[in-house]
Amino acid sequence: MKLLIVEDNHTIAESIQKGLQTHGYAVDVAYDGLDGFDLAINETYDVILLDLMLPGKNGMEICSELRSEGNTTPILMLTARGSLEDKVGGLQTGADDYLVKPFQFAELVARVQALARRQKAFQHEVLEYDDVRVDTAAMTVLRDDVPISLSKREFSLLVYLLKNAGRVLSKDQILEAVWEFDADVLPNTVEVYVGYLRAKLEKPFSSKPTFIKTVRGFGYTIQEDQKE
Repeated sequence: MKLLIVEDNHTIAESIQKGLQTHGYAVDVAYDGLDGFDLAINETYDVILLDLMLPGKNGMEICSELRSEGNTTPILMLTARGSLEDKVGGLQTGADDYLVKPFQFAELVARVQALARRQKAFQHEVLEYDDVRVDTAAMTVLRDDVPISLSKREFSLLVYLLKNAGRVLSKDQILEAVWEFDADVLPNTVEVYVGYLRAKLEKPFSSKPTFIKTVRGFGYTIQEDQKE
């Protein structure tokens, strides 16, 4: 497995690099945002470990631009800034996970492995439900043949809901399946991301039935011909 670390603190970057190499990973390092972005665009990585505060181009800018370029490599944001606003900002720009410094190295490895597993799980499969079509390999979503742009986490959530269409899924089930190992996940994370999906899959198609139904006190389900 090949990883990219983008971290301007040489001591931290080299420490993480050596630790990951002992686990058998090939690891490239960039010490500023411009070099990190160039490597991420021109090379193929299984996971990118991205610092938030970087010279040249910050982590949120890199993350947003990579997603705009269609790069779907899992991104683990590493930062000393652990406020709710920073976490939400990082995730909204397309990061898949967020780890606050200082952290235990074992937790870093666990998160990298979880992101890599999730990426490999997206083998080529086309999921269709009513007028929604999802290609898991191309990471494309269509509703009524209209392209819908989703973040990696939104996409993972939609795929999980579609694969369990007709079942009522609890919030805990969704957290375990979509967020896996994430001690920092916020209590309302599922509600927030369901809201993101609804804004993209339902709001522009207001004449159509509700796609994701809330089962109050329990969780969510996708069912055909839903009506409020």
